[in-house]
Amino acid sequence: MCEANAYIDHEGKEELFMESVDIIKPEAENRLLIMNIFGDQKILHGKIKKISLLNHKILLEKIK
Repeated sequence: MCEANAYIDHEGKEELFMESVDIIKPEAENRLLIMNIFGDQKILHGKIKKISLLNHKILLEKIK
């Protein structure tokens, strides 16, 4: 499988945001629509900080 888990960088600690992420779609400014393979969707006001394809990991950063 090619999906990855998405984490939010919170003061240097990584908190799980969503498992098995399949799609990240930028919408409005600083807004990401994140969908997983099960059809669940979440909106995050933030940006992508880092993607590691080898480790199946996406690191996100919230924007206030």
